[in-house]
Amino acid sequence: MKIPLITASLFMLTAVALANGPALQDKPAAAKKAYKIGVIAKSESNPVFQAARVGAQDAAKEIGAKLGIEIQILWRTPPDEDAQKQAAFLDQLVAAGVDGIAISCSDATKVTAAIDKAVDSGVEVACFDSDAPKSKRFVCHGVDDVECGKQVMVELAKAIGENGGKIAILAGNQTAPNLQLRVKGVKDELAKHPNIKLVDVFYHKETPQDAAAKVQEVQTANPDIVGWAMIGGWPLFSDALMTWKPGEVKIVAVDALPAQLKYAEKGIVQVLLAQRVHDWGHRSVELLIDKIHNKKSPPSPKDVAQLDRVTAENVKGYAKNWDTWLPK
Repeated sequence: MKIPLITASLFMLTAVALANGPALQDKPAAAKKAYKIGVIAKSESNPVFQAARVGAQDAAKEIGAKLGIEIQILWRTPPDEDAQKQAAFLDQLVAAGVDGIAISCSDATKVTAAIDKAVDSGVEVACFDSDAPKSKRFVCHGVDDVECGKQVMVELAKAIGENGGKIAILAGNQTAPNLQLRVKGVKDELAKHPNIKLVDVFYHKETPQDAAAKVQEVQTANPDIVGWAMIGGWPLFSDALMTWKPGEVKIVAVDALPAQLKYAEKGIVQVLLAQRVHDWGHRSVELLIDKIHNKKSPPSPKDVAQLDRVTAENVKGYAKNWDTWLPK
């Protein structure tokens, strides 16, 4: 007996389906490639690193969407500067299975071994802001610190003028390699200005209170100081110097965060040299993903960032950046 045409067709389709098995079924969508990036800054208490954290998170979203990958940021930062804790965080992040780590080193000598251990275990490490140049990190993003110090002194010399006088350098943490290089830059440029004499370099804990106390103590002991080269703007996070008469003592400082901008607006600080601190986190993630996902190394181990000059004339426009650079 002949099989009806429709029945025969169904029989043939069923046979083909059984022969091909899952080939005719919908395949599940492939999972996105995912990466974990650890970020270790110097201190939670410093707003520059809060901005860097936002930068890292922004980069994770933007780059992830562009490349069709998932990027998770694991933030591990001590409340205040502590290189030993940074070294411990490096070990913890490696144990957590991260693919890369970005770190701003409080003390290169205390974290280099932990960086090398991470790299030897297969984790790529990038530095930002403050380098560990003798470690196995593949790149450091940040300003050229010697040039930064020189620029501080160039601006301070302009502000002081031909009459010259005595100045002091405010230098933060004495063990931070980036700050040591900035001091060198200030001194190198100072040698070109024989009418300006250095009283001394003054170190302190990198908190607004300690920094402001150090400046006031030194200025009281040396009332003939006419200028301050602040290679970090730590005291400007507080209101302690807001009572200073504008222009009486010239100040040039690195960084231009919201709390510091009022000093430029009022004329107490002549120039703020703004580091692009949001980029510390953003660019670090870019460099790590380039290295890990795109298998692309940077052309140089030093990824140089620029400084922005902020004065009373442009401070209000510059302030708008912080609407997106700080945590809400």
